[in-house]
Parts: sequence; structure tokens; C-alpha cells
Amino acid sequence: MNTAIYPGSFDPVTNGHLNIISRAAKSFDKLIVCVMVNADKRPMFTALERVELLRRVTADIPNVEIAHSDRLLADFARERNCGVIVKGLRAMSDFEREFQMALINRKLNPGLDTMFLTAEHQFMYLSSSIVKEMGHYGADLRDFLPEQIIDDFRSRLAELNEK
Repeated sequence: MNTAIYPGSFDPVTNGHLNIISRAAKSFDKLIVCVMVNADKRPMFTALERVELLRRVTADIPNVEIAHSDRLLADFARERNCGVIVKGLRAMSDFEREFQMALINRKLNPGLDTMFLTAEHQFMYLSSSIVKEMGHYGADLRDFLPEQIIDDFRSRLAELNEK
């Protein structure tokens, strides 16, 4: 079986993420979307909440599996018998970091390749951080977040603002 992993923090999952998921799912028998732990970020949603949000927004893509890992991606891929990582690229600055990570993952797991998908033009500027900023100011988020999770996002934002 031809399996790939699309890793990320997905905090929250955006329409840009969903676009990469749907496009990558067409190229592989199975796509594992893996919520990873990023020590440099303070997430808005817990890992399990992000898994649940991803399950909701990908429910109509039958060959997508949602997972969570707090370990190295190279080790997770080895355990899942997966030889391809899918990464979305928005800009040249993304490429530099992702290229470095691809080389590190290949060093840690020599059977692991990385496939880069460029963001479609309408998502080139989109990131979870920008969505959080826009949400803070009450912007309309329908073009940026999957409709199924906008209420969850707004509720969490309100909870965080109460603290």
C-alpha cells in the first residue's frame, strides 16, 4: 500500500491545510494526517482536540486517517511503514525550513522521502497564526477555516480571552 504522512500542528486546521490534504489524498492509497507536538508553539487546542477537528473536516475523504504523535516524525514514519512525507509550501521561507527538515528526516530514516506541494494561490498567505490574529479581531473566518470548526474556534478564542 502506498502511504504518506502529512504532519503538522494544525492549530487550528485551515482551508489551506485542507486543500493540501485533499490534493495529497488523491496521490496515495492512504494519507495519514498526523498532529505533531511542536515545542516552539503554545497550542490553542490540545492534541486530542486537533485530532477530533481534523476527523470532522476530513470525514468525506475515505483514505485519510488522523493520528497523533509526540515523537520524531522519522520514527513515526518507520513504525507506520511509510516512506513519504507530504509538506505544503507557501513561500520560499517555508522551503528553506522544510528542505532542512527533509534532509534531517532522511538522515534519521534513510527510506523516507519528502514530497512538497505548493499552496494554491488563494492559500499562499494563510497560516494558523494569521487566522488566530484575525479571529482575535472578530474577522469573518469563512474563507480561512473549514465551516465545521468555526464555532469551535470562536468558543476557544472566547475562553482564552476570559483568562
